[in-house]
Amino acid sequence: MRRSKKEIRDKDVIIDLLNACHVGRLGTVSRDGWPMVKPLNFVYADGKIYFHSAKEGEKIDDIRRDDRVCFEVDLPIAFVRGAAENPCKAEYLYRSVIIKGRAYIVEDEQERRSALRRLMEKYQPEGGYGDFPDAKLAITAIVRIDIEEMTGKEDLGKGEMKEIVIEALFDKLKLPIVLDSE
Repeated sequence: MRRSKKEIRDKDVIIDLLNACHVGRLGTVSRDGWPMVKPLNFVYADGKIYFHSAKEGEKIDDIRRDDRVCFEVDLPIAFVRGAAENPCKAEYLYRSVIIKGRAYIVEDEQERRSALRRLMEKYQPEGGYGDFPDAKLAITAIVRIDIEEMTGKEDLGKGEMKEIVIEALFDKLKLPIVLDSE
């Protein structure tokens, strides 16, 4: 990382971010060699990333051809307004995680069901869902990303602004907040 002062060194902060973010972006290499990014729902469980997909399609084809993937999540924390006399004071304060790993289509029935349950727990924590119908499982791919490298990065601002941002995170305010530049 070029600016090491922005690196998130606390793994718990990175894991909390993975658990808090609802959309991740999967990067693969397409058949024609171009990078491809797809937004998707995911869950971080047991040190791995899981998501579900149709069994056929571009993303699954890319993974079958080359299992190397990149995965990204970000949390916009605050937008800082630029000043009339200096629009360059505008800032974007955030936390993000980038993962490099290898993606595998999960065949084990128990792991497939466990991943789906964990996805449901994340996106519907109040419960109220039943078991997964066999007919749906038959047409659903579960993909696991085994993480090889995970890096967190953040910009929380400076001085009083950083204190406000940390308080907003602690108080679990609806993000992003909007601040005026100092």
